[in-house]
Amino acid sequence: MLRHARGSAVRLGLIAVPAAFFALFFVYPVAAIVGRGLREGGEWQFGRFAEVLGDPGIREVLWFTVWQAAASTVLTLLIALPGAYVFARFDFPGKEFLRAVVTVPFVLPTVVVGSAFLALLGRGGLLDDTWGVRLDTTVWAILLAHVFFNYAVVVRTVGGLWSQLDPRQEEAARVLGAGRLAAWRRVTLPALGPSVAAAALMVFLFTFTSFGVIQILGGPYYATLEVEIYRQTADFLDLPTAAVLTLVQFAAVAGILAVHAWTVRRRETALKLVAPAGTARRPRGAGEWTLLGAVLAVVAVLIVLPLAVLVERSFSTPGGYGFGFYERLQTSDGTFAVPPLEAIGNSLSYAAVATVIALVVGGLAAAAVSRRAGRFVRGFDAMLMLPLGTSAVTVGFGFLISLDEPPLDLRSAWILVPLAQALVGVPFVVRTMLPVLRAVDDRLREAAAVLGASPWRVWREVDFPLVRRALLVAAGFAFAVSLGEFGATVFIARADNPTLPVAVARLLGRAGEYNYGQAMALSTILMLVCAAALILLERLRGDDRSGEF
Repeated sequence: MLRHARGSAVRLGLIAVPAAFFALFFVYPVAAIVGRGLREGGEWQFGRFAEVLGDPGIREVLWFTVWQAAASTVLTLLIALPGAYVFARFDFPGKEFLRAVVTVPFVLPTVVVGSAFLALLGRGGLLDDTWGVRLDTTVWAILLAHVFFNYAVVVRTVGGLWSQLDPRQEEAARVLGAGRLAAWRRVTLPALGPSVAAAALMVFLFTFTSFGVIQILGGPYYATLEVEIYRQTADFLDLPTAAVLTLVQFAAVAGILAVHAWTVRRRETALKLVAPAGTARRPRGAGEWTLLGAVLAVVAVLIVLPLAVLVERSFSTPGGYGFGFYERLQTSDGTFAVPPLEAIGNSLSYAAVATVIALVVGGLAAAAVSRRAGRFVRGFDAMLMLPLGTSAVTVGFGFLISLDEPPLDLRSAWILVPLAQALVGVPFVVRTMLPVLRAVDDRLREAAAVLGASPWRVWREVDFPLVRRALLVAAGFAFAVSLGEFGATVFIARADNPTLPVAVARLLGRAGEYNYGQAMALSTILMLVCAAALILLERLRGDDRSGEF
């Protein structure tokens, strides 16, 4: 009884800090926006839902949001599943390097992804210069950019599980008379099903809430819910419409996350039924070598080519190839109050502080959730994921209108940007650390407690040595996603302290060859920083290829 009470007290203590953080910097700003938009004269105006959702233009936005997310998900699965198989089953030279390459797009800021495809498909891009073809402001540019961004989600999530499935099960089915396709359909596919479903739901979530890619590649012709919320808030100051759309998106995301949690639990159960095995081998026969070649070609065209064109355009000045665009980053030409190059230092310092906040909040939350305690803790775990799907635009604007009075008048405080970035980093910290914390044997903790160790010492002596690598990986993910956060930062970053994604978006929004070139240069710098963080992550992960992304 005493041990149970002590465990409950520790769990509540661990939850207190993350719960307070989310209540103050997530729930409160979002509620402030909704209240400002839907309350008038002290009364709730729920009739606004019918007005907004009855607008043909809004219904078109809703339809496009769902349609492009579904199309992006299907296209990503079709293109990435062969890659997942190749990485899971084949062993070939450069495999680990290629695994890192396909993961680079996932940690890139969306404005960099948009810039890369603009350099490839837009005016003056590679296709335009070579064949006179432009695909920017078309739905194909959006879909391809989404596949580029989410390819690694499928490869890492599905491939991680696929590599743990014992191929002898499928071989046994074939010995019993099943054909290759029938054996795969009846043995392998059911085992992969939860993992494929989890990956598909994550891709759908990321594309459903897409903002930066749509802003840059869609132009004025296409808008998702996130983009429409931004337009209604920043361009029209129509808070009632923005509030309704925010709640619609929130409900949709909550439903997606609920289904995702169910599929993850099914996947965890399935993993216990199979023994991990070293199944990778060299390809055999013409068919397998052809499949490997096809996957390598897809990676080269879909992932490497856009990034290579982005780098090439950053050096292609009107006077020939050189560092002209990079040199102009050191001067201010009216677009910014400071030279654009200062955005690098701003982004690095903001991201470092955001990483510390995300590690503290996410680490405490993961420790609390790892001590399984029924529906309350599962609900808390689900809440931690909500910032990934809630409108970042709403959160950013909510910061401005809610944190405006003492003792929380933070509108001009530098900490506001790291706080917004940390909201996005916390879910990655939790998802990275949670599987490792759950794998720690409770008997080790109990033995330390019996010997008189305090909860803090138990964590320091038992948990920390076991989760140290996961903590470093979580820090890398938090740093990368904080560095690229755009939706909220675009509202709260001051003109004299822009971040790299905000600076890129502002440069792309201004006409002129030099503004475009500087945007490509800043995007290249941001890509290199994110790629360096990813390489460090891969080194820290070592041989850990679990089903967790």
